[in-house]
Amino acid sequence: MVKEVMFFTEMGYSAYPQEEALQRGYNNLMFPNEFFSAEKANELYGMYFEELQHCTEVGFDGVMINEHHNNPLSMMPSINVIGSVLARLTKKGKICFLGNVLPIHENPLRVAEEVAMIDCISGGRVVCGFVRGIGQESIASNTNPVYNRERFDEAHDLIIKAWTEPGPFRWEGKHYQFRVVNPWMMPLQKPHPPIWIPGVVSPESVTWAARHRYPYIALAPPLDLVSEIYELYDKVAAEEGYTPTSENRGYAVRVNVSDSDEKAYEEGKNFYWQQGTSFGTAPRHWQAPPGYQTRAAQQSGRAARRETTRNVPDITPGGPSLDYEQAHATHQIVTGNPETVFRKLKEIVDIVDPAYLVLWGREGPMKHDVAMRCIDLLAQEVIPAIKEYVPERYR
Repeated sequence: MVKEVMFFTEMGYSAYPQEEALQRGYNNLMFPNEFFSAEKANELYGMYFEELQHCTEVGFDGVMINEHHNNPLSMMPSINVIGSVLARLTKKGKICFLGNVLPIHENPLRVAEEVAMIDCISGGRVVCGFVRGIGQESIASNTNPVYNRERFDEAHDLIIKAWTEPGPFRWEGKHYQFRVVNPWMMPLQKPHPPIWIPGVVSPESVTWAARHRYPYIALAPPLDLVSEIYELYDKVAAEEGYTPTSENRGYAVRVNVSDSDEKAYEEGKNFYWQQGTSFGTAPRHWQAPPGYQTRAAQQSGRAARRETTRNVPDITPGGPSLDYEQAHATHQIVTGNPETVFRKLKEIVDIVDPAYLVLWGREGPMKHDVAMRCIDLLAQEVIPAIKEYVPERYR
């Protein structure tokens, strides 16, 4: 059953010239930053923070934030800076960091200190997530994608040890060496903030999350891939000697709710603001540079789905390039009035059985009043109903 519902937005910078991106064939990494306006960013930040604060006041259990680099998709190049603002701006609700891009950091202890600091400032409201990042972030940070997984694993282990074992102690690893590990700032939550692992169906990430007993948060995959995700999770959990429950499962879905189905359907097209998808397009070698993915990941159902899309030369980190109707049919986008959205979300809950549901409730050039109306309808009518709903497997 759904226990907690979070709100998510990419904080997209939608003010760049679309025609330039269409002409170049990409809108990230090498897209010239001369098209960035700090004045427009200031305006957008004000709008986004107002919406996130409103979510925590009207009925959401928290807000989810993330991090991307060199990309107008996201105005959050530092998840910890955004989280620190929310720690003081909001008075209640969880702040879900999904998540810090560990492999691009040369000093994971800085991440440990910053998350601990924000946990203290917020009164223990942080949910900590760790991610490998997408391939272009390895390129942008000049870190070798071949070592992405190794750096992720070692950085995670160092952070957890720094949070849970008294210092000072020494760390001598393959990628990180510290003569003194003794952070003064420690998390308020003990032994450390809850850790969730978000992902787009990489089998290694699902396996890793299951071995660590961390909830795996599936980021808006087609519903027919969900069984692939959690069958693998359950199999690995059994090998580790435990039986996972709904609290090991989370699901993020793009949602637009309005006063009528027709209006919500039109407003939902804002999720397709970047060249046909919510994430935009990029050359394949930017998103998956050599060494970034293992052979198993390349052969997964998610990767196979990408290969068969109409957008073969390009890939999208958020999924295959589906048209708007196909995205609705596979529940990657859910729109409608509150009753319609509740009915569609029930179908997701029946299949996934997530304790944590993330509603990706605004994107791109969506107007502020439209986003606020969506937030209010979700909080007032959809969230209470979905929390009361008992999935079919429990009846």
